[in-house]
Amino acid sequence: MNHSFHIPVLGLAYSVDTPIKVAKYGISSVISIVDDELLERLRAYYSESAGLAYQEIKEQEEDARARRITAYLNLVQLLVNEQIDELRQANFSENKTIKQYFDLLPDLHPSKQQYALWESMPSGHNKDILKEKIRKMILPGSIDVNIMSKVDKINHGKDGEALSEIYSDASAAVRGFANSQLQSSLILSAGMNPRLYAYIAELPAFLPDSQGSFEKKITLKVSDYRSALIQAKYLAKRGIWISEYRIESGLNCGGHAFATDGFLLGPILEEFKANKQALMDDVFPLYKLALEDIGLEIEQVPAVRLTVQGGVGTTQEHQFLLDYYDMDAVGWGSPFLLVPEATTVDEETLQNLAQADADDFYISNASPLGVPFNNFRKSTAEKARLQRIAQGRPGFPCTKKYLISDSTFSDEPQCTASRAYQVNKINALKAEKLNPEDYQKAYDRIVEKQCLCEGLATPAYLKYQILKPRERSAVAICPGPNTAYFNKVYSLKEMVDHIYGRINVLHGVKRPSMFINELELYVKHLSNYIQENLPDIDLKKKKYIHKFQQQLVDGINYYRSLQDRVNQVFGESKAAFLEQLTNYENQLKPLIV
Repeated sequence: MNHSFHIPVLGLAYSVDTPIKVAKYGISSVISIVDDELLERLRAYYSESAGLAYQEIKEQEEDARARRITAYLNLVQLLVNEQIDELRQANFSENKTIKQYFDLLPDLHPSKQQYALWESMPSGHNKDILKEKIRKMILPGSIDVNIMSKVDKINHGKDGEALSEIYSDASAAVRGFANSQLQSSLILSAGMNPRLYAYIAELPAFLPDSQGSFEKKITLKVSDYRSALIQAKYLAKRGIWISEYRIESGLNCGGHAFATDGFLLGPILEEFKANKQALMDDVFPLYKLALEDIGLEIEQVPAVRLTVQGGVGTTQEHQFLLDYYDMDAVGWGSPFLLVPEATTVDEETLQNLAQADADDFYISNASPLGVPFNNFRKSTAEKARLQRIAQGRPGFPCTKKYLISDSTFSDEPQCTASRAYQVNKINALKAEKLNPEDYQKAYDRIVEKQCLCEGLATPAYLKYQILKPRERSAVAICPGPNTAYFNKVYSLKEMVDHIYGRINVLHGVKRPSMFINELELYVKHLSNYIQENLPDIDLKKKKYIHKFQQQLVDGINYYRSLQDRVNQVFGESKAAFLEQLTNYENQLKPLIV
């Protein structure tokens, strides 16, 4: 890999075309393939921009979702290939992109050192030979894709009849990737989906070739070791190998926040570090046997990468994760929302992010999935939601239906952010004749849901001026809390130089370490859980609270021992780090119920 960081998936639109912007610099990034309408419209936009022929794939056509995804991914691959070919053929002395390519690389990267040598050499035959050698070192970043495994509604034909399961949202998206020209990874997030996993096993694109290499790899996004092992074994028994375990902080990340039961990132990484070989030893025999059943022989254990993301903000944290925990790469997500050269953020949202403070970022119940969701108070989608409530019209028209899940008021599932659902839910609430205080709390929980299907796609429509008449212009965004410390719009070079310690864009910013920030989020999460459940707390909930609290205490003790073992400063002085651990430990004591 060229770089020791990658840009993870960012909402639906924010990283949807990031490879077109940064893959030419060797930077890997991730496209969400949840919204095929967004991908189709961007394919039209980029085809026109590049002077390429475009034929629309209409929603009503056979297997349109998979075909749209394939067509967009192929276009991205084509554009990136053209960029790399152009770089390799360019005049080294005059092309600014070539200089940027090598400037951005880590200082000790071999090709960067070769480029520096070339620059220092006098003109002549030897310099020309080295230049040709360096051209071959220019490699693109990986163009990976992401789906949320459980966002997988069954679709219906024109006659209203349910289609085969292979046309479900997740299966069609996977098929779209499998049929594309990309040679990269499918990142599975948000938990296990047995139906989807069984379908993946039917696709030859994910099987190894005769040399044991993969055209298409599987990356599993997980928040703990146990989940990783369970899912890896499940897939291995079906002939699918996990090439990368992408470990993500449960709460200190953007997007949906999948909290663990009090397990903190440091102890989780320690467990992965200690058990990486055991993980492969447990999984490989199952995988080998499954391949033998379909006539494939494999003797060598395929490679496995461990990567981590969630709340990283300094070069010290970045390097510590690589060196101490033996991570292969580190994900930097939310800070890149402030880098227009890398991500797709409309101008109003970009400026709101740059001017935000810590209170503007919060974990909410806005997601129709019923999973905690990182929200932004200054988003135009949040303003639109509050405006609709003030007008007596809470909820949103539901057009895309990716997040439909509730069948309380309809035979066909509805989205809990939809106007149709919320009207029925509020009417049912009125019938309960609650006292005003309890009614308001219940009402607020209903109307807190946000339309994410449209809101997370809109920034691309605004940025590229392809918003259609009568479409809502409100933008939803889900930055991680770490975004609060980055307070301006940055160039790509500034952010990459910050990651590698060549500059410090957080100079003078008071920021606790990523480990402390995550601990604070978990203490708040537990406190909120207790407050919400106090009225009907039972033995089962008490046991859960005690277990959660004990895991946090164990994590605090781990960080104390870690600090002593590695003598590492995690973003503040050693004394301040230990003082903050004690502070949060003391906050936990009154939470026992």
